[in-house]
Amino acid sequence: MKFTRATGLTSRTGRRPIGTRAAVAGAALMIGVAAIAGWQGGSATDTPGAQPGAAAVMPDAARASSGRIATVEAGRNRVDYARLDRRIEGLMRTPGMTGLGVTVVEGSRVTFVKGYGRTEPGAAGDPVTSRTVFRWASLSKTVAATTVEKLAADRKLSLLSPVTQYRTTLRLPNGKERFATIEDVLSHRLGIVKNAYDDKLEDGMDPALIRGMYAALPAVCSPGACFAYQNIAFDTVTEIVAKVTGRSYASTAQSMLFGPLGMVNASIGRAGLTGAASWARPTKGTRVLTVEEPYYRVPAAGGVNSSIGDLALWLKAQMGGSPRVLRQALLDDLHRPRIKVPRGRQGTFDRTMTDGRYALGWRNHRLGGHLLVGHRGAVSGYRSLILFDPVERVGIAMLWNSESPKPVGLPLELFDALYGLPATDYLELGK
Repeated sequence: MKFTRATGLTSRTGRRPIGTRAAVAGAALMIGVAAIAGWQGGSATDTPGAQPGAAAVMPDAARASSGRIATVEAGRNRVDYARLDRRIEGLMRTPGMTGLGVTVVEGSRVTFVKGYGRTEPGAAGDPVTSRTVFRWASLSKTVAATTVEKLAADRKLSLLSPVTQYRTTLRLPNGKERFATIEDVLSHRLGIVKNAYDDKLEDGMDPALIRGMYAALPAVCSPGACFAYQNIAFDTVTEIVAKVTGRSYASTAQSMLFGPLGMVNASIGRAGLTGAASWARPTKGTRVLTVEEPYYRVPAAGGVNSSIGDLALWLKAQMGGSPRVLRQALLDDLHRPRIKVPRGRQGTFDRTMTDGRYALGWRNHRLGGHLLVGHRGAVSGYRSLILFDPVERVGIAMLWNSESPKPVGLPLELFDALYGLPATDYLELGK
């Protein structure tokens, strides 16, 4: 499917002059009202013509359609929101989709937030809104790394300190935990096989006991020398945070990040999901699944929940839009790559991206030569994605309560259009 070049719409974001004064004022008013309401205000973000209960921020000027999702033209709005909205509506008609939340940030402004579909299949489900809570899965790692970076900035710890300094339960082959640093934990450079003993976690074993079992594993490399993705080992940082602050990891993340950023529906733990006024049930096809507990027991790796409205604020902050909470120097270090990532899974997203690297809780990719920072997440019945260009200062994030792989094509379409690359039907809506 081909897209024609967008003529663009009007707003202003960040360092690049890309809009008109009138559109800026209108968008600022809408977003300001929504921010004051904490994305909870119902009518503050409800868009005329949207599905019942679906809250959205969409600049009025963006409702006139153009042919591409985004544009490379300066002096224009970067994203064609009418086109984006239609592509998402088409996505929601594909088999396997249940509910979805999408947000876009341009510069320092949240310019689009909208819910699609339902909280569960069929008439029993409520419409998904910007306040509906989903699981973040491995997007949770971005919260853990940011929390630790803030503690380092406050000189409460050093990223280069060995984990043994904090008396954690982590043990590595040949006693190498004496040399493994906090930075090694956050960048998956511990020298053990990937996803070490995730199966034992899923069988109900205590993660602290599992971390002690790593000592008997064969060493793949020395700490710091190679990449192997982890969940239970990554969660070592919850012990470090508790030791440093004297509080639980969850309460520390709440007080340091969620509260100051206004993420009113963000939480850590199963109760924060199932206790929400509106929450998306995990689904596979047309079946509603049970909310699985194991990865909530490694909260740094997979324990966060929130609405798409809260994820919008998180994306904005990571793009430098909340400097009172997250300073640019902290973000630069957080997103700085530490290790090259071998090519692994070969889905559409992985085939399209190049030069994969891992920072602290964040991945780096290249698309058409452009740097993209992000992460994906997956647990039973839920998927998530966050991706942004720190130079162009455009980002997108999504939460969905199904196991459909199709939504990962949406950010590829957006950034291809933004960079002026040939249009590709990554969502496969033309098939």
